[in-house]
Amino acid sequence: MRISTAALRQSDARMFTLVVAGLKAAGTRTAERCLTIPLSQMQATLRMINQQGGRLLSVTPADQASSPPTPAPAPTAANAATAAVTTSAKHETVPVNLYRPKDPYVGTVLGNYSLLADGAIGRVNHITFDLSEGNLHYVEGQSIGIIPDGVDSNGKPNKLRLYSIASTRHGDNLEDKTVSLCVRQLQYEKDGETINGVCSTFLCDIEPGAKVKITGPVGKEMLLPPDEEANVIMLATGTGIAPMRAYLRRMFDPGERAKNPGYQFRGKAWLIMGVPTTPNLLYEEDFQNYLSEFPDNFRYTKAISREQKNPSGGRMYIQDRVAEHGDEIFTMIEDPKTHVYMCGLRGMEPGIDEAMSKAAEAKGLNWAELRPQLKKAERWHVETY
Repeated sequence: MRISTAALRQSDARMFTLVVAGLKAAGTRTAERCLTIPLSQMQATLRMINQQGGRLLSVTPADQASSPPTPAPAPTAANAATAAVTTSAKHETVPVNLYRPKDPYVGTVLGNYSLLADGAIGRVNHITFDLSEGNLHYVEGQSIGIIPDGVDSNGKPNKLRLYSIASTRHGDNLEDKTVSLCVRQLQYEKDGETINGVCSTFLCDIEPGAKVKITGPVGKEMLLPPDEEANVIMLATGTGIAPMRAYLRRMFDPGERAKNPGYQFRGKAWLIMGVPTTPNLLYEEDFQNYLSEFPDNFRYTKAISREQKNPSGGRMYIQDRVAEHGDEIFTMIEDPKTHVYMCGLRGMEPGIDEAMSKAAEAKGLNWAELRPQLKKAERWHVETY
């Protein structure tokens, strides 16, 4: 998805030694054990200690093993989750502008294929680039810049366009060396002539093996919360599905879950997706698999404007689905663990704002006041173009 705003969550490399008493192992309980783990696994380890009835005696940075250990309170059923969330929230670092327009990364196209089924409107492709030759890495929710070949009407090199990343930090092949985009070819009419978007056409037409100038990554607005218990509501239209696809792969893809032992999503993920026709649904097979494998954690609602009717008899748009489920959405928002993400055409914002306003009013709330509060709390995330 192309976006109009410019920002791999990397795991913290620090190691910690945990001293644990009473941990059950092989049917017995040990008096005391030392566990040395990376900070990225702290959350899962604390949960395991609590589940096995262990008692955490101390936490010590592994490179300070000679220092006296810092006493730590024993995790209890009531505070283990809170402690884990607090810990995991601190270990993320977000790479920004590793490559700039004057010195871009030159990546090789590994694949380029259509995401649309027969009968779809327009042209949307999934394009993957090789990152193995440099230091370009990213996290879910970030974007990269693409500098298309050629020059503009003034004879100057084409300017970069930003696109939301559609892959997780590990890439589609889970080898940490690729990045993927979901790109719709932009077309519009001018003076009776069809104009093709410069960069979107360049990307949709590009062949495997071609070289592409890439900048970034950029963006911190759409980062996924590290809390495994978070609730995530996703509102997307068209190629606004790009960051949502990355989130859902990280949450539910079997390979991703195996790759990320410190992040095993157990919250609620709800995707509300707007497209014009059924053949325009993107990554549909993946989403149906997630529904089958994680029915208690994933919910998928579609607004297919040219095929479905809203309660007034008009076309069903994403804001109609938001209005339809307003009570449920606000019940989730009342939970401080809930985050809302919106991505797609800028024109979706007024309709969703109106739907949210009505739903808030039904609960005695003022959406105009609540939305900036959610934004300040980093729970309301918007990226439109």
